Amino acid sequence: MSHLYHKFIDTPFNRMRIGGTEDGLCLFEFEYRTSLNAIERRIEQMTGVTFEDGEHPYFEEVEQQVAEYFAGTRQNFDLPLQLLGSPFQVSVWQALLQIPYGETRSYKQQSIYLNNEKAIRAIASANGDNGIAIIVPCHRVIGANGSLVGYGGGIQRKKWLLEHEAKHSGKTLQPLLF
Repeated sequence: MSHLYHKFIDTPFNRMRIGGTEDGLCLFEFEYRTSLNAIERRIEQMTGVTFEDGEHPYFEEVEQQVAEYFAGTRQNFDLPLQLLGSPFQVSVWQALLQIPYGETRSYKQQSIYLNNEKAIRAIASANGDNGIAIIVPCHRVIGANGSLVGYGGGIQRKKWLLEHEAKHSGKTLQPLLF
């Protein structure tokens, strides 16, 4: 791998950092997420390349699909992803991609889905290490009682995303608790 590009784009949630390699999108995060630097360092360590400002062929497509998502006209993303983490983290992020638009799962349901029911906390931690917000939908995982817990982009954004998806999917969202 020879290049690792990133830049900021504007979204309804203010600016978000987008990053990509030749193999796909590896970063899409809120500008002010407290763990953004740690996520970028993990990606740099795993690729052996340092992020540099610039354009990438995937960025235009990401911007288009994200705009469609926020407009309520896109429910599924069709983007090449490069999930950079431990094998366990990658398995958790791949499981997130299986949660349908407009639906939620509890952390326990995710652990059962991953055939590792005793690993709820580890799964929650890996969920929190996801560096591709919205596209890898970690916001769709909630507490067993319907509580909105654990979202790096902030609970208000998580609530907005879930309500947005429920509205545009025609599905009824269970009551959300703070």
